[in-house]
Amino acid sequence: MRSIKPSESESDEIELQARPQSRWHPSNHTIWAIALAIVVAIIIAFLGGYIPLAKRKALIAGEALERQEALPRVRVVQLTRAPRASEMDLPGNIQAITEAPILARANGYIKRRMADIGDRVAAGQPLVEIEAPELDEQVRQAQAAREQARAGLEGALANLEQGRANMELARVTAQRYANLVTQGAVSRQENDVYQAQYQAQTASVNALEKAIAAQRSNVGAAEANLARLESMRSYRLVKAPFAGVITLRNVDVGALVTSGSTLLFRIAQMETLRIYINVPQSNASFIRPGETATLRVSNLPGRIFTGAVARTANSLDPGSRTMLVEVHVANRDRALLPGMYAQVSLSNTRDHPPLLLPSDALVVRPEGTLAAVIDSDHTVHLRKIQVGRDYGDRMEVVSGLQEGDTVIPSPGDLAREGLKVDPVPEEAK
Repeated sequence: MRSIKPSESESDEIELQARPQSRWHPSNHTIWAIALAIVVAIIIAFLGGYIPLAKRKALIAGEALERQEALPRVRVVQLTRAPRASEMDLPGNIQAITEAPILARANGYIKRRMADIGDRVAAGQPLVEIEAPELDEQVRQAQAAREQARAGLEGALANLEQGRANMELARVTAQRYANLVTQGAVSRQENDVYQAQYQAQTASVNALEKAIAAQRSNVGAAEANLARLESMRSYRLVKAPFAGVITLRNVDVGALVTSGSTLLFRIAQMETLRIYINVPQSNASFIRPGETATLRVSNLPGRIFTGAVARTANSLDPGSRTMLVEVHVANRDRALLPGMYAQVSLSNTRDHPPLLLPSDALVVRPEGTLAAVIDSDHTVHLRKIQVGRDYGDRMEVVSGLQEGDTVIPSPGDLAREGLKVDPVPEEAK
């Protein structure tokens, strides 16, 4: 039996009747179109962000490779010499231009004291009087000894006059008998006796002359002893040897003093002061007498005292390799005092000023002190150097480098022999 297939209109009508009545839904074509649009939008958004990101990553990687392959850039400085005019600061001790201890020259007790510590005294001014009665007795004894020696000399002179008279009489008698013996009037025996008497008187006169010389020596010794004691007695009044300030007083009234051992006072002349400084060997040959020096002390801030080099030792101390230099400074207002610590500045002109190297350019290794030098083809070479005086941020180079050499300050890891670098002058920082 053949089935009867309904027509399209009938089928649609049957389908509409069979489905329940509900809201409208899109068809399958619409859904697929929307999904496709979303996928396309996602792909476009992904491609729009990924491509610039990839390009940026490639650019960064290229720059990193470029930096890796490029030469390291380093700051460099060119070595120069220090200025010909050099100034150095050295510590010094201030001392009085003249200072002397005053000791007793006579034994005794202090009778009067006429000066004290801090007093300004003139040359020859009495400072203290010593009571020495034993010295007065010694002077009187010496005076008596001198008079006794003079009396002995006068007696010897009288004896000489008598001896000369006797010698003259003996001479005349001997001559007379010599004439008589030739005539046969007297015997030879008598003539010989008178000739011997004349010779004896001559010898006696010679002895008396020697005695007079001895007596004169005794008189001279007595007078010298008296003068010595009188000088010692004059030392009972102690006087200032020069104008100055009493810086020490060691005795008082009633104190027993001993000649040559008891210190009475200490006096100093402070109108001009001297400062001793020790100049290093590197600068010793440039110091000349007459050069200007400036002086500063910590307790007088802002004040500068001007002086001059008075003299130098012209030799170095083998222990410290320094030369002693004496500087004189005027102190008319007495603002400076002996014993102060001072900072002395000296200016000089050097014929061969040293090379100056930045202190941070030093490379200290077991093989010695080195410096990283860059040659003309921008290659680093480590040179062994010898340094001199240290200025803090700079140091003197004694040997190993030459003027105009290019060095690396603060080399760090770049201090490698044969390393190629890109030098940049320090001014271009």
